[in-house]
Amino acid sequence: MTRLTPEQISFYREHGYLRIPEVFTADETIRLRNELDWMIRDWANVGVGWTGPWRQALMDVETEAKSKLIAMHDLQYYSDAWMAAVTKPSLAGMMSQLLSTDSEPDAPVELHHSTMHVKPPETGHPFPMHQDLAFYDHQDNRYVDVLVHLNDTCHANGEIRFIDGSHELGPLEHITSFINDKGETEGCTPHLPWTRFRLEDTVPVPAKAGDLVIFNIYTVHGSYMNTTPEMRRLVRVGYKHPDNRQTRGQSANRPNLMVRGRRPRHVGQVLYSTECHGFADIREEEKAFGVNMQSQSTLHAEPAGAK
Repeated sequence: MTRLTPEQISFYREHGYLRIPEVFTADETIRLRNELDWMIRDWANVGVGWTGPWRQALMDVETEAKSKLIAMHDLQYYSDAWMAAVTKPSLAGMMSQLLSTDSEPDAPVELHHSTMHVKPPETGHPFPMHQDLAFYDHQDNRYVDVLVHLNDTCHANGEIRFIDGSHELGPLEHITSFINDKGETEGCTPHLPWTRFRLEDTVPVPAKAGDLVIFNIYTVHGSYMNTTPEMRRLVRVGYKHPDNRQTRGQSANRPNLMVRGRRPRHVGQVLYSTECHGFADIREEEKAFGVNMQSQSTLHAEPAGAK
């Protein structure tokens, strides 16, 4: 598939998620899976995963002690196959369709990050309900998360699940601390109250290897444990409109790749630093590089609705 149909775009806008079949060929998927397995062996972290009292709510004591998550960020920095995957022109084109509006029919697309989410066999880490904005918040919802499937998914191995239409709720407050057994306040991974946002109330979206499941940064989602004897391999890739400025969280204030179109320049916006951090999303005074930004104000006006 190279372009989304009007029906697919409408479904995404109404429900906050969409499955896109066969974006990667069988050969591409096999190569990506092999590269992922190499990264698991040589680079990835294996740990307990997300923390918080939700673990006891979703798992018994014995299972909770065994449950693990395999994760790492930005696979494209470690493998040319994954660089080709996250910059795939047809994928970037579909993201542009979803980020476009009537006033901007061919929106530019910026790659924000990629993250490995691999559930090990038998007790592979479940995920409590959450919005991804809790981890990389942005000014608005012009942000699409993409799950690249390297295995077929189902209930048994923890397919992705959504609360239908929950992107319309906007940003929600997440739990980030709790009172532990010692009566002390302890920080934890952001998640939503599991009594209000329940996995039982979600819509499962199983998919095949090579498929994408995409969702809005505001869409509430989670997944059950992987109880099968095989790993469940997913990679999340985040795409955004370059004008959607990040306010905090993962991958903030660093250079990111444009995978479609051009990065618009606005008043006070300076070049990326050549150091280990980027500042192209931060507006500074005209003193940087001696550029007279005042004289360019008519060329680089703030976009409508910018804050």
